Amino acid sequence: MSTASTLPEGRYGRSADERADRKLRVIGGVLGVALIGVVGWFGYDYIAGSEISAQVITFKAVSDSAVEVHLEVHKDAGTKGYCTLRSQAADGLEVGRADFRFDQDSSRLDKVVTLRTTARGTTAELLGCHSG
Repeated sequence: MSTASTLPEGRYGRSADERADRKLRVIGGVLGVALIGVVGWFGYDYIAGSEISAQVITFKAVSDSAVEVHLEVHKDAGTKGYCTLRSQAADGLEVGRADFRFDQDSSRLDKVVTLRTTARGTTAELLGCHSG
């Protein structure tokens, strides 16, 4: 006498494999939606979160230990923040780096700052600006 290895179709509900497959699909869908939400949030924050922007207008090496940099800073009125500048020597080595704070209430600033260097700087580069 042999026993039947398969159950009649539709008689006893879903098999354990079908329930596990459905559970995995639901978990995968939830994780997929969460991943899309996180990527969207970081993308929005990256694009819209920049409250301070600046550009180097001119720079001049005034000595072997200093570079004067003319910055133009645009920010929301009342926003406080800082910009990071660096200078490199002719051989490409970094000879100076500093943060300069901007706490004024105006939305546009023209500022000449002095970046101290360890050797004669031939460049002045704006690395970025951040609020805070």
